[in-house]
Amino acid sequence: MIRIDRRSFLAGAAALAAPAILRSPDALASSGEVNVFAWGDYFDKAKIHDDFAKATGIKVNLSTYGSNEECENKLRAAGGKGFDVIFPSVDTGPNYYKDNLLQPIDEKKLKVEQIVPSIYRNSISLGATNRGQRFLVPFDWGTEAITYDSAKFNKRSGELSYGDLFADGLDKRVALRQKSIFNSVALYLDAAGIAKTNRAMDMYKSEEDAKRVFEACLTFIVSKRKNIGAFWNNATEATKAFTDAGCVIGQTWDTTGILLNRTVDKKWRYGMPREGGLAWTDTVAIPAGAANVEQAYAFINYLMTPEVGARFANATGYNTCAVGAEKHLSPEAKAAYEMAYPSQKEIDNLFWWPMQTAFYAKLRGEYVEKLTNA
Repeated sequence: MIRIDRRSFLAGAAALAAPAILRSPDALASSGEVNVFAWGDYFDKAKIHDDFAKATGIKVNLSTYGSNEECENKLRAAGGKGFDVIFPSVDTGPNYYKDNLLQPIDEKKLKVEQIVPSIYRNSISLGATNRGQRFLVPFDWGTEAITYDSAKFNKRSGELSYGDLFADGLDKRVALRQKSIFNSVALYLDAAGIAKTNRAMDMYKSEEDAKRVFEACLTFIVSKRKNIGAFWNNATEATKAFTDAGCVIGQTWDTTGILLNRTVDKKWRYGMPREGGLAWTDTVAIPAGAANVEQAYAFINYLMTPEVGARFANATGYNTCAVGAEKHLSPEAKAAYEMAYPSQKEIDNLFWWPMQTAFYAKLRGEYVEKLTNA
């Protein structure tokens, strides 16, 4: 598990001014283009890619996706070609390795010193390497926990529970993500003594154990099916579940609750359940068939500067892996982080997504479909 000092990383929702980036032959390519395939909410507010183009002369062709599966499938269909930079979640690494879709990272071209050492080192156990070679570089991290209307739920981060999502009196007022609710419920069932899951890790132990846990979780969720008001699969859908669909509580990524609090109404809050928030690390990678490799490294190194890392964190609500970014964050950003992680306890209790196994991915797909059609 990655250990993170809460004083070192802060996230929020206000953009900083663009830093001055000097062109340097040994650091940045100075012409050409780079084809970037990124999560839909990564660059829409901060416009970091536009500033990179102005600073370096490298044109950025930006395309976006809403899920890891979408990124994987598009790259696989193209045989690892078509893009120069992508942003996989670290636990999905094996899905790329099996088809040789990525190229090894050249650490002579990557400014490794710009990345928080502990995260860079510990990402190895989460899926960033394969057969002794690194393919994934930590880019940002965040959590999936609970966004809620504090006027209706008088609790703070650490006092919440995944069980709150399934309480009585919440008919059609709960937002869930099918792909991750099984892990959350596995944590809850284990903590509540309802079903043994070894804090959800039995889902990765063997296919037999995984099926047992998935089945127990499905049975529990379906028994509370009336609570579900909206399913979501991307950041836009998650936000609309609260602003348009009438949900008052739900499991969401951190950016949803943070930005609702920042831009919609202070009643919206985001916090960790006592069973532990789900923690993820997204990475940056270079596809095997990348056509603009030098420009790709230039873009990656630019993203990991302290100033740019802070701009990304402020604009998205995610936490950057760039060294020194905390020095450039706004007071609003720091306050948002304190809302989510009021003490080191919430950080220490996080459940970091383990590296995916073939049977876990297969069963999750099957049970997501069962839940959707229940």
